[in-house]
Amino acid sequence: MEKKQHIVALEIGSSKIVGAIAEKTSAGYLSVKHLQEERHLNSVRYGIVQNVENIKTSINRILKNLEGMIDGRVTQVYLGVGGRSLHSIVSEVNRSVGSTEAITNELIDRIIKDATSTPIRNHDTVDVVPRTYYVDKVETPNPVGQFGSSIKIKVNLIVAKPTLMLNLNRLMTFGIPAKGFIVTPLAVAKQILSDSDRELGCMLVDMGAETTTVAIYKNKSLIYLNTLPLGGRNLTRDVMIGLNVMEETAENVKKNINNPLDPVNASNVVIEGVNAREAANYISARTGEIIANINQQLADAGVSSDEIKSIVLIGGCAHLGGLKQKLEDTTKIKVRMGQNPTSINILNSEINRMEYIEVFSLLAAAAERIEDDQTCVELNSVVEGPVMPQGAGYAPQYEEPVRPAERGDVRPEGRPKKKESRWDKWKTKLTNLISEDTDLDDEQ
Repeated sequence: MEKKQHIVALEIGSSKIVGAIAEKTSAGYLSVKHLQEERHLNSVRYGIVQNVENIKTSINRILKNLEGMIDGRVTQVYLGVGGRSLHSIVSEVNRSVGSTEAITNELIDRIIKDATSTPIRNHDTVDVVPRTYYVDKVETPNPVGQFGSSIKIKVNLIVAKPTLMLNLNRLMTFGIPAKGFIVTPLAVAKQILSDSDRELGCMLVDMGAETTTVAIYKNKSLIYLNTLPLGGRNLTRDVMIGLNVMEETAENVKKNINNPLDPVNASNVVIEGVNAREAANYISARTGEIIANINQQLADAGVSSDEIKSIVLIGGCAHLGGLKQKLEDTTKIKVRMGQNPTSINILNSEINRMEYIEVFSLLAAAAERIEDDQTCVELNSVVEGPVMPQGAGYAPQYEEPVRPAERGDVRPEGRPKKKESRWDKWKTKLTNLISEDTDLDDEQ
């Protein structure tokens, strides 16, 4: 039987937590069938855990449910990293090298490590992503094996406020350690962007409940990453406050308007007591603000819209009616909806949904990291049939069962023996008298 590894990943968003287990074969084939989610309110704000105990309880329930599905025990998890304050900073490291020795992977690793040696004020470095290599001032895609007197590496430092990682680490104090932390937008980009996307220029836009993350790629490299504190919940709250309704009502209205970004042509109907056209005015105005901020990221990254050939849109808010077209009209860049990673075979049709792109991408990223002899799950052992002692001359020993009357005052079911009634006593005496008469007849 082929040995399989089990990989567990958790993605903590502003509105829900999603956990999933994937199986990886020795050939590298990855499949997922089991996924659990829990929705929450206000325990995570802008992607950053606020109430550690509440989220810890939710994670426990998710993992327990997953354990029941696989008949095993989760021992480690990979945790996604995302949220407000997560962004990239460009750093450069120069190093003189001996011209008679080839550049090695070990040298590259040491130089990249040097890039993280300088602290970033009020931020922690979460990851380091190489961007560009130069050997003797000439750009090269891969310096390993080359000779030169100097090497320069430009890297993207992925940084965030200390609270983000601090609270993620606090979550893992309930007994199941984090096997690794994976930057979610980077994992998603690797899985759903094609090589041509990253080569020609692409912007990945993940619109969640309270944040929108933008990752820009060009010439096969990440050149910019930023997280905006704006998302789908901003639209809901604008309707809630503007029309004086409960948040749940505002959310339902937002989802059921035929064209929420075109108030003039929106149906003049009433949804749960709310005029759809009035709600569309609020939704359209806030969405325009979010799109304007997305478009501004191009300028902040130092690229023009002409240099970016496509935008890939994902996230819980990505399916808002008219959003794709509105984003395309504003940026003048072709927009398409992201698809689940093709590297994973999703065996359960009920979980094969776009809203789970992030956790599927985390599983795929974790599958590339995990060592061949490691796993995130301990399966319960299954014994098929009785285990018989080995050796010649063995004969099974028969042990006569103990009769209920010989077990004292406890019956087989564990209940106290029933007290004998007057009728039972009379019946016993009658039986004994009949038995005595029969014995006398036999003797005669």
